[in-house]
Amino acid sequence: MGDKLPEPHASSSPAVAASSEAEEIEVLDSEDVLPMAAEDFDPDNTGYISTEKFRSLLQRHGSELDPHKLEVLLALADSNSEGRICYQDFVNLMSNKRSNSFRQAILQGNRRLCSKALLEETGLSLSQRLIRHVAYETLPREIDRKWYYDSYTCCPPPWFMITITIVEVAFFLYNGVVLDRFVLQVTHPLYLKNALLYHPQLRAQAWRYLTYIFMHAGIEHLGLNVVLQLLVGVPLEMVHGAARISFVYVAGVVAGSLAVSVADMTAPVVGSSGGVYALVSAHLANIVMNWSGMKCQFKLLRMAVALICMSFEFGRAVWLRFHPSAYPPCPHPSFMAHLGGVMVGITLGVVILRNYEQRLQDQTLWWIFLSIYVIFVLFAIFWNIFAYSLLDLKLPPPP
Repeated sequence: MGDKLPEPHASSSPAVAASSEAEEIEVLDSEDVLPMAAEDFDPDNTGYISTEKFRSLLQRHGSELDPHKLEVLLALADSNSEGRICYQDFVNLMSNKRSNSFRQAILQGNRRLCSKALLEETGLSLSQRLIRHVAYETLPREIDRKWYYDSYTCCPPPWFMITITIVEVAFFLYNGVVLDRFVLQVTHPLYLKNALLYHPQLRAQAWRYLTYIFMHAGIEHLGLNVVLQLLVGVPLEMVHGAARISFVYVAGVVAGSLAVSVADMTAPVVGSSGGVYALVSAHLANIVMNWSGMKCQFKLLRMAVALICMSFEFGRAVWLRFHPSAYPPCPHPSFMAHLGGVMVGITLGVVILRNYEQRLQDQTLWWIFLSIYVIFVLFAIFWNIFAYSLLDLKLPPPP
């Protein structure tokens, strides 16, 4: 591998279309091209391609591949002692989706690779160093870090976390101007009249289980949530994509409000802590589970700081919940949303972060945790429909 790496944005696919055959590979996920590719590399329809054909492909087009992707291809070829490679693994490789068997083959082949680590590369531009930094912050395997470094194009950018943060800040500033208060807005008598926050008397308005994230108790509440979701959420979205990270975030938000409606039935809910805690707890759990592989600097110190910040914010929420209310008999917002987010993070979130560029539908744990989450949501829905009347609770008056 040469001393100078090509720009990571220059390659849009693991294979460079230098000939008609390579062009077929580059669009392998197209329904019109896939049968032709299968006939070329698997004429007997056995489900495998020979390593000889695979190596001939590398010899013809290897000089035009990104160096790190060439390592991945060589590792796949070197790890197969039976003289054949699973054709589906080849398809997954060309479409940037790797199965478990493909990952195991890569990890076995990677043990024989002698190339230097991505962290030792020199002469990188500012954007390349940023991408490398994100790779080491979020991915525990060197082969995955190299793959991400060469594949990331910043298209699309991490739009979800940035957009959700801007909207949250905008709503907070608007409420601050309307209420003429930015610290502990929740103590203002008009605060609960907002149509976005969750209130137990208005639980039939289903949008409130989600839109409460745009209301915060005060600038101290908003500030810590925004810092955590930007420092953790943006790098995770850059690596795992908006679809997966937004799913974890929204699942944490919904679990948070439903947890309050079940476990703290008389309290309202505000803030994005459910989504933030889902992302942060998933990231921290992933670091702990892959401690030796994670190469981020000062990881122990940074984990301690993150846990202290989360504990401080959670402690503030507990204190506020039991502090005498400024508008009795309605209590201050609940802290149970934090715990709901944590539970989503250490279950669904961990499965997503541990399976970089792999199909989640192939993971048994994914289906187990997803089933548990769906069961909880259905249970909470029936609880909200029947339990409030059966328990004869004295709810605070509607705002």
